[in-house]
Amino acid sequence: MSTVGETPSVLHPLVAKYLRKERMPHMACPGCGIGQVVHAVLLAVDELGLTPKDTVWVQGVGCNSRITYSTWVGDNVDAHHGRMFAVATGLKMARPDMNFICFTGDGDCGAIGGNHFIHACRRNLDVTAILFNNGIYGMTGGQVAPTSPVGAVTTTTPYGNIEDPFDMCQMAVTAGASYVARWRSTDFKPLVNSIKKGIQTKGLAFIEVLLQCPTNFGRYVLKTSNPQDVLKWIKDHTVTQKEAEKVSREELAGKYLIGEFVYRPERSGIVERYQEFLKLHQKE
Repeated sequence: MSTVGETPSVLHPLVAKYLRKERMPHMACPGCGIGQVVHAVLLAVDELGLTPKDTVWVQGVGCNSRITYSTWVGDNVDAHHGRMFAVATGLKMARPDMNFICFTGDGDCGAIGGNHFIHACRRNLDVTAILFNNGIYGMTGGQVAPTSPVGAVTTTTPYGNIEDPFDMCQMAVTAGASYVARWRSTDFKPLVNSIKKGIQTKGLAFIEVLLQCPTNFGRYVLKTSNPQDVLKWIKDHTVTQKEAEKVSREELAGKYLIGEFVYRPERSGIVERYQEFLKLHQKE
């Protein structure tokens, strides 16, 4: 096993192909689920035959963005906090031929960036957005996030959170995204397939991933730093949509539904409409 700052002698083929060798291993905390999600993204990109020449990563501010901008060998843009969708909109409108994969956290997307997120769904922006949801502000000290569960003890809610969390997937569905899904970091094959489906979908593909944060969510909310304990908590608080049909609404309280929620590839988006708009009015 290598330690932080050391480069492994033998790199995984995906890492050697897509990531900067001198930047490995990445900066995520031990036990964090970010590495699992990045692995899934790289596998999806590789299976679709995409390359760093035609794929750009756009990221907001958070633990996940530190991995992206420091490791991806191709172009990437590090947006201001909460402004990832605004930046991605400009990039995709200018270069509709490029693939844009966006990384955002639950705080970046659901709090300061919430309005940009809603309007990106409304416009059905043709990008693939992956939300890293660890239920807390992981990078800045374990503050309460808009996705933190009721009762969660954090550095800013020492007596427990009294606010209901956002359901980011339902918000995306309601606002108009073409493809919306939620998985756990341990649902590796479904996650890879979902990312591939999202990249191939015209319009906004929003994929939320529930992942373990032993450093802050574990420490403050669950009183443990063991990533396995955090994974068990996530498993105990998630149900598939089929399982949800068999239980009462009361039993679903505090649970996360996982799976695909909507797939409407027929819905056009702002990028496609803008290209048609240009063709029409450039003749004038």
